[in-house]
Amino acid sequence: MSIAGPPVRVSPSWLRLREAADAAARATGLLDPLRGLLASAPAGPAAAGLVIRDLGCGTGAMGRWLAGKLPGPQHWIMYDLDPDLLRRAATGMTGTAADGTPVTAEPRLQDVTGLTAGDLAGTSLATASALLDLLTREEVARLATACVQAGCPALLTLSVVGRVTLTPADPLDEEINAAFNAHQRRHTAGRSLLGPDAVEVTAGEFDRLGAEVRVLPSPWRLDAGQAPLLQEWLRAWVQAACEQRPDLAAAARTYLDRRLAAAAAGELRVVVDHRDLLAYRP
Repeated sequence: MSIAGPPVRVSPSWLRLREAADAAARATGLLDPLRGLLASAPAGPAAAGLVIRDLGCGTGAMGRWLAGKLPGPQHWIMYDLDPDLLRRAATGMTGTAADGTPVTAEPRLQDVTGLTAGDLAGTSLATASALLDLLTREEVARLATACVQAGCPALLTLSVVGRVTLTPADPLDEEINAAFNAHQRRHTAGRSLLGPDAVEVTAGEFDRLGAEVRVLPSPWRLDAGQAPLLQEWLRAWVQAACEQRPDLAAAARTYLDRRLAAAAAGELRVVVDHRDLLAYRP
């Protein structure tokens, strides 16, 4: 998933690997309030249908999860800066909504950080997965302003909050996680990323603009049943920590070997905390 600047390649295989864990983690407690908002909106199901904008869509996992849980008809506008991911997202969308009405998809090769209220005019819902932690404070403020001024709800899911629990515990867990969190907050290409502070900052921006905000947990719970994902997550987690703290490299190498061996043996469980956020103008 790429959202701003030169496209950064995200492996479709990684996105496929995490899709089931994402689906299991998403906060379904936000669905009923969302359905109520969409049913009462001028562009809701009783009118011409829903227009849903999926920001940084990747391979389209959010659309595949959400479209069948909402009444239609629905038209999804899917944004990314990776043409291959966009193609996969548009062709992989589900064909029908919860009530059997059609779902269509339109790819849009565009940077989502510059969207304005005008761009969102007539939008029923703006949504995204694993997006907020990749944004800056200024970009979050612009997104919140665009949504509130356009009067469209925002469902922003699966944002990391900096907490990871590994069982059994290891003495290096906390140090690796602290380095990873610092890496998520890094300054890169002139942008200071929010990382694990993103949900709190986003909720504050929507609140400042007079929006109602609901936040619910959406943790990944990984064990032997998700061994391939758990192992890939471990490698990426430790690699990012070492990029931030090169002095950890030697200790992290043996740490990763221990953790991968435990995962392969079905002896490791990991909870990666995320939060889902629903914001809307009352």
